[in-house]
Amino acid sequence: MKKFVITLAVALLASAMIFANGAKEVGGVVSTDGSTSMEKVIGSLGEAFMSNNNGVTFTYNPTGSSSGIQAVQEGRCDIGLSSRSLKDAEKANGLKETVLALDGIAIVVNPANPINELSLEQLADVYTGAIKNWKELDGADAEIVLIGREAGSGTRDGFESITNTADKCLYRQELTSTGDVIATVAQNENAIGYASLSAVKDTIKAVKIDGVVPTEESVKDGSYKVQRPFVLVTVENKALSATAQNFFDWILSAEAAPIISKAGAIPVV
Repeated sequence: MKKFVITLAVALLASAMIFANGAKEVGGVVSTDGSTSMEKVIGSLGEAFMSNNNGVTFTYNPTGSSSGIQAVQEGRCDIGLSSRSLKDAEKANGLKETVLALDGIAIVVNPANPINELSLEQLADVYTGAIKNWKELDGADAEIVLIGREAGSGTRDGFESITNTADKCLYRQELTSTGDVIATVAQNENAIGYASLSAVKDTIKAVKIDGVVPTEESVKDGSYKVQRPFVLVTVENKALSATAQNFFDWILSAEAAPIISKAGAIPVV
C-alpha cells in the first residue's frame, strides 16, 4: 500500500525554490489517513499546500474510510479522510465531520456492454440478485458479474446506503481500491461495478442512472442521485497543530476550490 510522503531531500529542494518565490516560512507536518477515493483530491491539495508553505511536509496514507476514521480517533493522524458521512456512533465517540467536496459514484460497465442506462431500482435489483442476467435488461445473454468494494469502504457504504442494499449485495469480488474495481470491470465484458466519478477512465463506461449522466454539474445540482460527500474527520474539542489547522482552513477556502475541481470532485464553497 503506497503512502504519499514527500522525502526530506525533495522537501528541502522544494522549500529552497519556494522560499525564493516568496512562500511563507511555516514548517511542520500534516498527516492524513483514509479514503482511497480521495487520493487525487487530497494529494493535489497537499502538493499545493507544500508549494505555498516553506518547510511543510504533507503525508497521506490511503487505508480506506473506516481505517482513516479509526486512525484519527486513535491519534495516529491529524485529519481522517472519509468518503461517507460519519455514523451516529462515530459522532458519539467524539468525532466531527466537515464536508470538503461532493463526489458522484459512477456505475461502470465494460465498454463492450450495450447497456447505457439503469434505473436506481434496477441497480438495486442487480446487486441483490433479483436481476441476474444482462438479457433481463435487454443486454447480452450472460450472467452479471457483481464487483464491489470491501467492507469498511466509504464508496461501498455510500453506494449501499443510496441503493438501500446494505448487507444484501451478492458480490462476486470485493476489492480494496477504486483502481482495482475499474481494472476488473475493464477486463470483463459482463462485469458491473461502482467507483468515484473522478477516477473514471476511458477503459470503462459510466451508465446513466434514471436518465442522468454522472457529471460534475449533475452531482452539484442534485439530479444525479448516486453521490456522497468527501469528509474531513477530526476529534471534537481537540486542537490541531498550527500547521494542520492552516491546511484544514486553506483546503476549505475559495482559493483551494479550483484545485478540488481539477482533481475531479465538486467543492462545496
